[in-house]
Amino acid sequence: MEIFSVRSSQSLLFKNNPNNAKNSKTTDIQIETRAPAPASFHIEGNVDEGPDFTAVSPGQLRNYARQSFDSGLIDQNTYAAISEPLPMHAMDPLGNLIDLSSVTDGTSFNFLDYYRNQLQIAMSIGDPHEVQTLKSIVNFLDS
Repeated sequence: MEIFSVRSSQSLLFKNNPNNAKNSKTTDIQIETRAPAPASFHIEGNVDEGPDFTAVSPGQLRNYARQSFDSGLIDQNTYAAISEPLPMHAMDPLGNLIDLSSVTDGTSFNFLDYYRNQLQIAMSIGDPHEVQTLKSIVNFLDS
């Protein structure tokens, strides 16, 4: 079996060149022209309501956030912040350390309370950029 580099062509006209059109080495290669559609996040129940963000997995949240970003409901900063993986540990507003190492893409997690707590902490610290980002996340999760 021979392997050909995709970079062997210097331009897209390579394929239209009559000398290369009948190359016996590439006649059995078929190119899939249509990519399969990715699985979408399906919300069961009332269509007007979003998912229950008090019990959703990180993967489902990212998928829902991506759909909301694509439809223009949230901005890029909000989407980027939601898409970031959770830290291994976080603080709650009372200063207690929360272990988040057991939260994986398949486990349910209360993101609404998590981001509300992070917003409260950011407001007490006084980081205006972080406060703005967290406010947009909480508004998105509350809607």
